[in-house]
Amino acid sequence: MPKQVNASIFDFHGRPSVGKALPLSLQHVLAMIAGVITPPIIVAGVVGASVEDRLLLIQIAVLASGVSTLFQLYGVWKFGARLPAIFGVGFAYVPTLVAVGGQFGIAGILGAQLIGGISMMVVGYFIQYIRHLFPPVVAGTVVLVIGLSLYDIAVRYMAGSGNVEAPGFGEPLNWFVALVTLTTVLVASQFGRGVVKLSAIIVGMLVGYALALLLGMVSFEAVAEAGWVAVPQFMPFELEFHTSAIIAMVIICVINSVQTIGDLSATTVGGMNRELRTRELTGGLLGNGLTTTLSAFFGALPTATFSQNVGIVAMTRVISRFVLALAGGFMLLAGFSPKFGALVTTIPYPVLGGATVIVFGMITMTGIKLLIKDELSARNMTIVGLALALSLGIAQVPEAIALLPDWIQNAIGGAPIVVAAITAFTLNLVLPRVTLADEERERERMARADEDTDCSTPQDREAPLRSHRQEGSAGNASSS
Repeated sequence: MPKQVNASIFDFHGRPSVGKALPLSLQHVLAMIAGVITPPIIVAGVVGASVEDRLLLIQIAVLASGVSTLFQLYGVWKFGARLPAIFGVGFAYVPTLVAVGGQFGIAGILGAQLIGGISMMVVGYFIQYIRHLFPPVVAGTVVLVIGLSLYDIAVRYMAGSGNVEAPGFGEPLNWFVALVTLTTVLVASQFGRGVVKLSAIIVGMLVGYALALLLGMVSFEAVAEAGWVAVPQFMPFELEFHTSAIIAMVIICVINSVQTIGDLSATTVGGMNRELRTRELTGGLLGNGLTTTLSAFFGALPTATFSQNVGIVAMTRVISRFVLALAGGFMLLAGFSPKFGALVTTIPYPVLGGATVIVFGMITMTGIKLLIKDELSARNMTIVGLALALSLGIAQVPEAIALLPDWIQNAIGGAPIVVAAITAFTLNLVLPRVTLADEERERERMARADEDTDCSTPQDREAPLRSHRQEGSAGNASSS
């Protein structure tokens, strides 16, 4: 009797039909594509890259995202998380890349990135020995801040662009398309059935894209200009090594490792209803460090987990490796075919924003779900509250750190996740470990102490005084 094939989309090893998996994988591609191409576009502008170099940076970023995703899904030896997670060139590094690129150019970025990737692998190797330093209160805080820090990106996209100074930003037409897209996602996810319910994000994006097409908001100019096939080159840019650039990149790479811990924890908790295993965490960090290191030789920027895709996994509970591998395959295809990649980039920002804002909300809720796995003692609430206050406060008022050294500004400027991770990690180490039971016993002890020092009635408080007077009277009578 032939062995029955596992076709479940809710099993990591499940292999559903291509027809069922295709829409589920496409929504991962559409959710991540803007995040993949934006960093190279920003960096190209900062370093003054030519049009050819700009297209090369975009192409290799898309290709590296496909490779890193497939590498993490299937793994090689100890490298790779083997979890339903999407990896690719990410936003988290942008502030540091801009600072380094403005001073040392693309060669300085890639040289520092090479060392930064190695530092990631060092963290990955030793994480098995320091895993206990990242309990749910730390990992949950990191995931919570990841979700909260993404809201402004979604709102900017809904308003029309990632840049608030872009022409037409905030126009009513942009909000109309974004809200139609968001409404469609909500209706499909809450009232749909089967594939429609699970593919709510891509359903919403298709409706939003069609509406944007009718309103003349879609341009195919980039598709016409893009070539059909392009093969990546080894060392298209030189590598330069500058001490200040390396220090800044190593710091952000180590901090990104904490974000990876948070994202992978959110993936297992939100999508698989279990804790992250040490082997998976080690493999994820080692794999991310290796892809970041190798990417430097091909002109791709550093890789990271994609939080928006973590949100999709938590929202749909679709964890089939085959589904995410299809998404990685699409990114790989787009990397070898600039025309395919250009077609994906025609999706207007309002459509992306309307579809992803609910995903970012799911990331936030996953962070809360992680937090409540640990007890909400006064100690833990202090850790979470202070980490949120400092990280989001500094992010909202970047001028507050304008007079600090450049390397500090590069490390924490515009990246609340860095401040949150450092704060939560440090407080978890230095604050005494007091449980709810300890707090209750301390309250009871203090209550008993109050009863001993403060009698319950005026007559009780007068009793010692009367006794003292009687003893004094007896003494006087004896002396007389």
